[in-house]
Amino acid sequence: MQPDTYTRISDALGRLDDLWIKFRRASLLQEGNLMPMLTSSYYMVIPKCGESRLTLDLHTYPLRQDAVYIAGPGQTIAIREEEGAKSQLYVLEFDIHPSGADGPAFPLLGELPIHPDPALLRMCEGLCGSTRSGQAVERLYGQAVFHELLYWTLTHHREELRVDSRTALEKTKAYIDTNYEENLSMDQLARMADISPKYYGSLFKKTFGKTVTDYLTEVRINRAKQLMAQSRLRLRDVAFMVGYQDEFYFSRMFKREVGVPPTVYLKSRRQKIAAYSAPILGQLLALGVLPYAAPLHPKWTSYYYDNYRADIPLHLSGFRFNEDWESNVGRLAQSEVDCIITTDRLHGEEKERLERIAPVHFIPEGAPWREQLQQIAGIVGAADEAQTWLDRYDAEARLVREKLHRQLQGEKVLIASLFKKAFRLFPVRGMREVVCQDMRLLTPHEADEYSPGQTLSLTELSAVDADHILLNVCQETETLQYWEELQSDVDWTNMKAVRRRRVQLISSDPWREYSAHAKERMIRDLCSRLCGNRT
Repeated sequence: MQPDTYTRISDALGRLDDLWIKFRRASLLQEGNLMPMLTSSYYMVIPKCGESRLTLDLHTYPLRQDAVYIAGPGQTIAIREEEGAKSQLYVLEFDIHPSGADGPAFPLLGELPIHPDPALLRMCEGLCGSTRSGQAVERLYGQAVFHELLYWTLTHHREELRVDSRTALEKTKAYIDTNYEENLSMDQLARMADISPKYYGSLFKKTFGKTVTDYLTEVRINRAKQLMAQSRLRLRDVAFMVGYQDEFYFSRMFKREVGVPPTVYLKSRRQKIAAYSAPILGQLLALGVLPYAAPLHPKWTSYYYDNYRADIPLHLSGFRFNEDWESNVGRLAQSEVDCIITTDRLHGEEKERLERIAPVHFIPEGAPWREQLQQIAGIVGAADEAQTWLDRYDAEARLVREKLHRQLQGEKVLIASLFKKAFRLFPVRGMREVVCQDMRLLTPHEADEYSPGQTLSLTELSAVDADHILLNVCQETETLQYWEELQSDVDWTNMKAVRRRRVQLISSDPWREYSAHAKERMIRDLCSRLCGNRT
């Protein structure tokens, strides 16, 4: 259990004399999103406005204006803006070193409740100004402001929710868990907590990260999925058993929560399909099929982990490059899957062991994603769903393409990756297909001189005339250190896209995945980045 705020603050104050603290940089996230990244230093996230969710390793926090959030080196951090919400966040990066070799670590990690005050935001803005300044004296001033901000945070903390209030909320939440089939109302639950309905609703969302209605719906739908998987009940009976009197309303709520109608969900549950790789999972989801087993990982397949971990019973390792294949084969051997769908890029022993477990369908990894989708559709009996999805994708791609062309007016777009000190242009085929084929955007003609696997130095990259650069930075220590050094390298800062602040970091998920579902997310991400806030 995490110590209470008072204990954590007292611990921090007792260690300050043994720590060296250095401010590095500050930025304002205008859209409240930060792709998953491995931290090499400390980060402090300070919400300014709007609603977002912060993920630190396996813990997720709803970002609030009455708290700050701290991540330490080696943690995976990601921020996602709530759907339909416009948020702004300050992100401060700093280093902490113990004065001795065996000195104490900094104890303040995670959520730190504070008393909100405009002074905190003014200090954050001052730190952003210091970061933008090229003058050494301004950077020195930034160190002073950061220490003042840290002092302010330590002396303006607030006690967390009173134990009795928290206990009352937990009691009502537990009541929802066991009495979801009842006609529950906000007034009824608020009376149980002995607070007003308005305050109860606000407190519930602040404490648990979702509204009472959304939580009740989540509980009901999860129970409905269990009933459908374990019995042959009619949908009408399932709806009634989880608290819905109207079967059609239940179906609408189910599709909103799960992404597919209950009839499609039932079909996928009765055949236990194992998706042996993330791209196969992406193809199945486009067909409306939820597999029984799939690779899920909070970092390497974060989107699927966040959205489908409760719907997929057997979690395979989603670690990169299939390094845990023996563990995955072992898990499948202990299950009762009906079939396994995988790409044909497997070790010989891996193939043999999979074929002993269940029938295995091999999808050619080198085939175009549309052909892969239709081949998988043939395996699971979803040919009509495949064609419907492709028609919908083409229609959406056409609309996004028209919007991008109106916005960019002939500006050139480049996608690159950075690993250690080497750049690659359009390193995977899905990136080039989206930009050049689906969106038909202009790219720098210099990029045509390099193959996807060919490496470029910074000097060579600076000769590529791009108006926009989408950069995928590998989240490992040496690469992150070089990325930090680039920020003060003249060859980097003089590049046109960098000068105009048109370099954006993109995540490997979805940009390195080759599937229908990933393609859809790519074009939406591309539209959001290039047609959103521009400077």
